[in-house]
Amino acid sequence: MSRNQYTIKNPVSVSGIGLHTGVKSTITFKTAPENSGIRFVRTDVENCPEIIADINHVTDISRGTTIAQNGVQIHTVEHVLAAVAGLEIDNIFIEVNNIEPPVCDGSSIEFVKALKKAEIIEQSVPQDVLVIDKIIQYTDPKNGVDVHVLPAESFRITFLIDYKIPAIGTQYSAMYSLSDEFETDYAAARTFCTLSEVEHLKNIGLIKGGNINSGVVFIDREIDANEIKKLKKMFNIKSDIVLGQKGTLNGVELRYYNEAVRHKILDLIGDFALLGVPIQGHVIAARSGHAHNVNLVKKIRKEYEKILIQEKYQPRKVPGALFDIHGIERILPHRYPFLLVDRILDMTPGETVTAIKNVTINEPFFTGHFPMRKVMPGVLIVEALAQAGGLLLLNTIENPEEKLVLFSGLDNVRFRKTVIPGDQIRLEVKMVQFRLAMCKMKAIAFVNDDVVVEASMMASVVDL
Repeated sequence: MSRNQYTIKNPVSVSGIGLHTGVKSTITFKTAPENSGIRFVRTDVENCPEIIADINHVTDISRGTTIAQNGVQIHTVEHVLAAVAGLEIDNIFIEVNNIEPPVCDGSSIEFVKALKKAEIIEQSVPQDVLVIDKIIQYTDPKNGVDVHVLPAESFRITFLIDYKIPAIGTQYSAMYSLSDEFETDYAAARTFCTLSEVEHLKNIGLIKGGNINSGVVFIDREIDANEIKKLKKMFNIKSDIVLGQKGTLNGVELRYYNEAVRHKILDLIGDFALLGVPIQGHVIAARSGHAHNVNLVKKIRKEYEKILIQEKYQPRKVPGALFDIHGIERILPHRYPFLLVDRILDMTPGETVTAIKNVTINEPFFTGHFPMRKVMPGVLIVEALAQAGGLLLLNTIENPEEKLVLFSGLDNVRFRKTVIPGDQIRLEVKMVQFRLAMCKMKAIAFVNDDVVVEASMMASVVDL
């Protein structure tokens, strides 16, 4: 699955009405540099932050996927994400001039057409792929939902839905190749719901922009003349309402005989884009929806977070370690002689880190610090612990390579033993609290199994 990253060459826009909010909006796709990922910006919000389309920015999954950053929200992004991910575009800026992208016809096809018109171009940096090497599963027994991802040679999806109403019934579909099948077999599959769901959603103030052309409504019960009149008013239909032979409102013809399950696959492709990296694995889903897909993505992210971070920052694999000095230099702003971490052995992002500092006779501080009895300054061991602790922020802040971690306090500092040339210091740091760009960490430095320094450290995160 090795390939380079892709973006688009030219800007392109799509306009329409938002499904749930009913707002008029225009979405504009723009080129983005390598390693940018998928980023949204609300152009109607002054100084709007870039909202990275990843699982950490998902704020609501009740009726679609909502992402947010610093209180700025964008609703119902899954069909846009499906188009981008389905066409295997890795880096793209997406501007939206309102709170929700247009729903169009309830599928991703209009976004796909626009992106292809913009011309998809190859970039020079290889794309990382997350290889699934074990079974990860999410189940919801109450609703009969199972979603699993298994090791496979490529990205595949197998999906089953089972509705009690005859108009939908049991449907199955399998996608074996995103590049060969997405555009022709899945991109045009429209969102759907039952008539009862439509009325409920209307009553609670959603689908304000929904109409008979923005999805498929399946008839799940008998309706009489009075209700037909009510539906005409609800959807602002001037002509007579027709009940289709296959049980669709207004006789909407299906684009695929199993369009409902194909749209479920479309949604899943969009939801999996929130992982931030393509996967090599086989997703098997039964009766899954956005909430279940996102919960599985969260489990995958948790299981593979270390690997995802390593693939992002470490240019080459290091036996027995996550990062060597080359990877560390891509994250920490320090340089010789004040870069005091040589290797990261292990890390649970946001929780703990274990690092190594090799102390050699060539260290510049030995020249003037007790030259007759060479001892590493204790404050520099504390600094090494602080630098290791800075790596813990990798999955708690955006663009960590553009941030500084500055001391704001030290408590309970104890210097237990001296460190001399030839020693190897093992730096162990645990995150105690991280809130509002302020963090508190417990840090211990060892030589062999002896504690040499320990401290409680407070720090703040600021822009570089």
